[in-house]
Amino acid sequence: MNAAFPPYQQVIDNVASQAAPMIDPFGRAVSYLRVSVTDRCDFRCTYCMAENMQFLPRKDLLTLEELERVCSVFIDKGVRKIRLTGGEPLVRKNVMVLVRQLGKRIGSGLDELTITTNGSQLARHADELYDCGVRRINVSLDTLDPDKFTKITRWGDLGKVMEGIDCALRAGIHVKLNAVALKDFNDVEIPDLLRFAHSRGMDLTLIETMPMGEIDEDRTNRYLPLSRLRADVEKDFTLTDIGHRTGGPARYVRVEETGGRLGFITPMTHNFCESCNRVRLTCTGTLYMCLGQNDAADLRAALRASPDDGILSAAIDEAIFRKPKGHDFVIDRTGRPAVARHMSVTGG
Repeated sequence: MNAAFPPYQQVIDNVASQAAPMIDPFGRAVSYLRVSVTDRCDFRCTYCMAENMQFLPRKDLLTLEELERVCSVFIDKGVRKIRLTGGEPLVRKNVMVLVRQLGKRIGSGLDELTITTNGSQLARHADELYDCGVRRINVSLDTLDPDKFTKITRWGDLGKVMEGIDCALRAGIHVKLNAVALKDFNDVEIPDLLRFAHSRGMDLTLIETMPMGEIDEDRTNRYLPLSRLRADVEKDFTLTDIGHRTGGPARYVRVEETGGRLGFITPMTHNFCESCNRVRLTCTGTLYMCLGQNDAADLRAALRASPDDGILSAAIDEAIFRKPKGHDFVIDRTGRPAVARHMSVTGG
């Protein structure tokens, strides 16, 4: 093993004693938990899922109380940031109960609680999110064209999303827009998206499409390397690399003409595994140590085995010891996804 990394037994001893944050076999501290509270969504984005999705039976989901308990154990073990995702997290019934309970841990082990949303339910929840301690959210928005928005989301209403963004900004929540870069769909719109975001004080992050789950189209027809897109953006804007980080995989530049930030998430052209600090919990209690690998740990069984958190804590330790070095995403002409599960199952 590289001398820069601690010996494996030392990693085990450190984690077992809880004298240090959770450390994986490659010396990376796990401080970021992404929690998919539901696999359901009120959109059917063409690059994400099939139109006629078969969702998990509700009886298989962890209760909100169980999700809170798992999150609390992770916080006690060194997680400092939690992001609630889906599917669409705000469509889960009574999800704000979970948000409020986790918000109570901010400043008491937890540094930040954030949410990734499609914005459809944001207008009615924005004020309460702020009241619960949420200060930053990501909103998925791939186009500003209403017709193209309906086409890409199948069921979405751009007007409702825009209203939600407005409500979040008025509530005092910082909004970052996420856009999946899709060839021959929104590639020419990126300058407009950038100007729109920066004119409202929002960052914009571009994401390469990832080969996860069977969908109704061939991803190779839509895949757009962000290296190429960045070169196109630089025809109109001056981009300066900066060291800004939000805890996730995005790498940021400053757009000199607007003063705003533009992020790039590049799982295909340049993976971000060397600095990965994340694990992902599904709504059924399955813990994925890597977005692009199938190895997982069943935390639901440990959670329900005892009201004491010792078994659950030990199961988390065992899972972290198996966190892989990186993912193996490849988009090829076979049309088969690199990972069979949809992003909505794992949590975006």
